[in-house]
Amino acid sequence: MTRSRGISRRIGLFALIMSFAAAAPLYAQAPRPVNFLATHYDVSATLDAIGQSLSAVAKVDLVAIEASSNVRAELHPNLVVKEVKGPEGKPLTFERDNQNPLFVNVQLFTPVAANGHVTLTFTYAGLLFNEENSPVPGVRVTSITKDGAYLLLPARWFPLTNYPSNRYTATFRLNVPETFAVAGSGKTVSAPTPVAGKNAVEGSRVVYTFECNRPAQHGTYVAGNLQLNPKQAEGIHVAVYAPRNMSGNAQEFAADVARAAVAFSDLFGPIPDPNFTLIQLPEGTLREFAGPGVLLLNQRTWDPKTSDRAISRLVASEWFGVQVAPATPNDAWISDGLARYCEALYAEQTAGKEAGLRAVDEFAVGALMYEDAAPVGQAGRLAPYSPDYRSVVMNKGAMLFHMLRAMMGDAAFKTALRDFYFQFAEKSARIEDFENLAERRVQASAKQGQDPPNLRSFFAQWLNSTGIPEFTLDYVVYRTPKGFRVVGKIKQPLDTFHMPVDLRIDTEGNPETRTIDCTGLETQFSVDVFGRPKPLGIKIDPNNVILKSSTALRARAAIARGEDLAEQGKFYDAVAQYQKALSIQPGRPLANFRMGEAFFYQKNYQASANAFKEALQTVPEPSEKWTECWSHIYLGEIFDILGQRERGVNEYSKAKQTNDNTGGCQVRAELLIKKPYSESHGELVATPASMEPAKPASTVPVPASGEKPVLKKRPDPAPQ
Repeated sequence: MTRSRGISRRIGLFALIMSFAAAAPLYAQAPRPVNFLATHYDVSATLDAIGQSLSAVAKVDLVAIEASSNVRAELHPNLVVKEVKGPEGKPLTFERDNQNPLFVNVQLFTPVAANGHVTLTFTYAGLLFNEENSPVPGVRVTSITKDGAYLLLPARWFPLTNYPSNRYTATFRLNVPETFAVAGSGKTVSAPTPVAGKNAVEGSRVVYTFECNRPAQHGTYVAGNLQLNPKQAEGIHVAVYAPRNMSGNAQEFAADVARAAVAFSDLFGPIPDPNFTLIQLPEGTLREFAGPGVLLLNQRTWDPKTSDRAISRLVASEWFGVQVAPATPNDAWISDGLARYCEALYAEQTAGKEAGLRAVDEFAVGALMYEDAAPVGQAGRLAPYSPDYRSVVMNKGAMLFHMLRAMMGDAAFKTALRDFYFQFAEKSARIEDFENLAERRVQASAKQGQDPPNLRSFFAQWLNSTGIPEFTLDYVVYRTPKGFRVVGKIKQPLDTFHMPVDLRIDTEGNPETRTIDCTGLETQFSVDVFGRPKPLGIKIDPNNVILKSSTALRARAAIARGEDLAEQGKFYDAVAQYQKALSIQPGRPLANFRMGEAFFYQKNYQASANAFKEALQTVPEPSEKWTECWSHIYLGEIFDILGQRERGVNEYSKAKQTNDNTGGCQVRAELLIKKPYSESHGELVATPASMEPAKPASTVPVPASGEKPVLKKRPDPAPQ
């Protein structure tokens, strides 16, 4: 009986493990050995806008990494492989991987020796119109509709090997309705070629041909109602593609792209081809995406006045992401984390130190949102482009570079980035490669007789572990013959923490700063200063160099989580996050404002009005002062909806009295004074013709690019 129960337990445990394995998302599967790498593609694809499908033939040249007869390629699970032919045109045996349908395994007739070459031809087709079976879970990375299409490289719409690190040359031929223009990777070969024959539904068709002659991660395209706007700025050619009615600011976009390209060329060195294509990406997919020479920006953020930082990150991705690619998904810190930090470097260079610090402040809030989801060095555990991924890899990753800069010193840090780019341009790199280079650079720059910072300890605790310190301080001030002595303890909750921490002491004279080498849960210190320390005048990490938690930051992180959920239409979940923020920091105006906004979208107008009134009860921080004007606007709209026009006009008048025009608040107040806001046919609409609809486009101000809040569009509420 005991033996039977033991066997039963083992069988149950095995079944449980297998059930977890079966439920594991595609991105979390353990990496398999790569036997072959693609070196060149010749892809001919037809986009059926009515059938919302793609049919394609991809001829792939591959090189064997080791002797093998098995070729393993990544292809969108919705694309059904009809046939795979070998170099002599003979059909080969193939099958989808049972454990992970993203992969297609092809069996060759005979093994290919290491460094040997083989050419395979894949014929495949399938529906591509939503995020079902997307290689990036929950994200629509490819779509084909009657209005247009986009084929982003992460969709694996042609057979890839060792994504995202592999580089290859390619020729792409895209057969589309003649009403579509196509833009994307590579150089367009002459004019679109008409295709013989005519589709009775779609009409005539044309073929766009793109040549990609430099090995890189090519294969990102957008098709639809796009107008080419060729522009020049600072000697750089920028082709801007957008619908005609949104092309008026093409020159401003080109200038933003060119300024960022020049700035990063000065910082890191030039890229091989400094010409760019900026394309408007339809709503419903990623916020932005970058490929070799291609920058994609979502329609909802298509405004050069507020997207300059996003553009700088996309441009930086040409250095760290395209030129220097991560060797594995776990190494994404050296691409996505560094490209994100480049936003701060760019803001600092173009708008001053304060602008750079505002960007760093955003990184810190973003890092706290989902910091415990995974260590930065285990990015492969996270779904790319998910909120967790943005929090851990991009935002916390950017903060790690900021802390590293402080430890190394500005000159050594920037030299290390430049060395890293030159050493690994057009190659793949691992986190360890950057660690080794940074350590050599900091040792070379150390002054004689001084020990260099311990970067090994820094990398070990910040890249391989979760957890963020929250500092507290206990101290006593004593009078001494030469001044004053501050004796105390710095405490924080991470037992493995070890890092130099600055301590600023504001005195009746000049402030004095000391660096304390903090280790473990508690570090004692004794500091002598000349002037009398001011009451509450001692601050840990005064320049916000270290990623740390605090009451204000934890509240802001909860608000940010709520904003992220609201953007997805999950307003009930968003309200829970705003309530959590208020439990951390009671009376926070932004939390009450966002909660009022969420209730407004749920048409719970009483709860919405209560939240907006609560937001007006507390004086907001300077960066959130805009909530006052917009709270009055929302209250006025609620009164208009409820037929209380006089009360509505009173709120709009109060909004005007704030003199705050953040996000066009004054303009909106003026329009609503003239004509009331109304609820019509179950949709919220702003009746003045000059206002854009409130659903799905909201007049909701949100912080953008580290500057003042701006209008942001949001999707329709999702079913709860």
